[in-house]
Amino acid sequence: MRHALFLLLVYGTAISPTMAGTITGFVHAQGKQGTDAEGAGGKYDSHQFKFVERVDYASMHDFLVYIEGPAGTNPPAPSKPVQVVTTRIAQKGAMFTPHILPIVVGTTVEWPNYDDILHNVFSFSEAKPFDLGLYKSPEVKQVTFDKPGRVDVFCSIHARMNCIVMVLENPFFAMTNERGAFKILNVPAGVYKLKAWHERLPSQVREVLVPEQGEVKADFVLGITNLPKS
Repeated sequence: MRHALFLLLVYGTAISPTMAGTITGFVHAQGKQGTDAEGAGGKYDSHQFKFVERVDYASMHDFLVYIEGPAGTNPPAPSKPVQVVTTRIAQKGAMFTPHILPIVVGTTVEWPNYDDILHNVFSFSEAKPFDLGLYKSPEVKQVTFDKPGRVDVFCSIHARMNCIVMVLENPFFAMTNERGAFKILNVPAGVYKLKAWHERLPSQVREVLVPEQGEVKADFVLGITNLPKS
């Protein structure tokens, strides 16, 4: 959430507050009906499956809400890299933190390694393939993300090390807090497609009309129940 708010402050300073509104709302996850009742007892309690972690939809977080495409006075994504701001994803305890990082096209991300062992940061994602090799402190490597899209990042040594960089076309986005609430500030008045995203669930898109002043509310419930029937 801090990264999203910081970038909103950086990019949002040029937007006139008298011609901009705020988008607020909540995002929650919902599992398929009936799985809770059938997911206990019987073979689920057998030695083979009882230690397998089940998805806890109620405690899901890391929802990202953002406006799709260029918005307001924000130009389309540049064809050449433009360094706008620098942020970071830390490597600590053999984990990437934060796990989800939304940024705007042109942002440079630093990858400091705070562990006493080597890590390797790489991605095969179409939006930004890269391999930073093996390194540790005091060396800090960085990547500039010059195309919009989802970038899945891994460490070649440690299987549980993974994170996602969401490279967006405009600065109007926010991560939800622990309660699922979000707030996107200083959005230029207009009609937009607002998207709620989670790495494990189908996304939802809805149209919102942002006023010149004041707030518009948009709530989302994400889950496999939203999938169309075949």
